[in-house]
Amino acid sequence: MQHGPQPELIESPLSRTIEQNGIRLIINIVRIATAPGWSLEVVNENGTSTVWDDPFPSDRHADAAFRKALAEEGPEAFLDDQ
Repeated sequence: MQHGPQPELIESPLSRTIEQNGIRLIINIVRIATAPGWSLEVVNENGTSTVWDDPFPSDRHADAAFRKALAEEGPEAFLDDQ
């Protein structure tokens, strides 16, 4: 449980929802207003998220990392393990 004010998040205009091969993914690219570095999170239809460990220098770098993972592994890489 967190107490106190929550940090202000800035959402990138590159955040979006996509559907590929019948798989819907939410791409969240955000940063804390007072800190450098962008975070990348991909959320699948079950609400399971994949978060990259290291921050990106820009939202474009974060988006490029998502696009690379999608091209190399496909949207199935973001599904829950069966």
